[in-house]
Amino acid sequence: MDIYTYQIGNNLYVNLTSRCTNRCTFCVREGKTEYEGYALWLSKEPTAAQVIAGIGDPKKYNEIVFCGFGEPTHRLDTMLEVCEYVHSRGGKTRLNTNGHGSVINGKNIAPLLKDNLDTVNISLNAPSEKEYEAVCRPQIAGAYGALLDFAHACRESGVNALFSVVDCIGKEAVEKCKVLAEEVGLPLRVREMIE
Repeated sequence: MDIYTYQIGNNLYVNLTSRCTNRCTFCVREGKTEYEGYALWLSKEPTAAQVIAGIGDPKKYNEIVFCGFGEPTHRLDTMLEVCEYVHSRGGKTRLNTNGHGSVINGKNIAPLLKDNLDTVNISLNAPSEKEYEAVCRPQIAGAYGALLDFAHACRESGVNALFSVVDCIGKEAVEKCKVLAEEVGLPLRVREMIE
């Protein structure tokens, strides 16, 4: 049975898709079928109604986080419909994204995110295109540039956005990412690699 929502700590995570434009070397989905005991590979993508049924009262959680085994912006319209439900009932939303959503959807999606998501977490994970290609193994052309364009668009649109990196990329790369994040004008969060 497909799992569309799953709880970790005080957050509820929404698993909208198994499709992703990256094959990150550190990703929990690489070679695994489960995360935290949840089988997150989907045989069928959920409707907004199915996700909403799994959420119930969003105020029971700190945040409703769009983050599963795939890139949530593949399901932009569904995600925005769920966001509308969550906010109408006093909940908070966060998107964890690889920053390819505008390419995936063929348009600048940042303005659509401003009023629908409380936080947008963009996975940076490399300070240069060459390193990004090696670490994140993107399946689309121009992925790194698309990520940076999306970050700039989020800042310009007034989206509450931040970058994140996984500490496994190394101390020197993390320091370079800090400089890049300052240049873009977004804060940077360094997180531990999930084993």
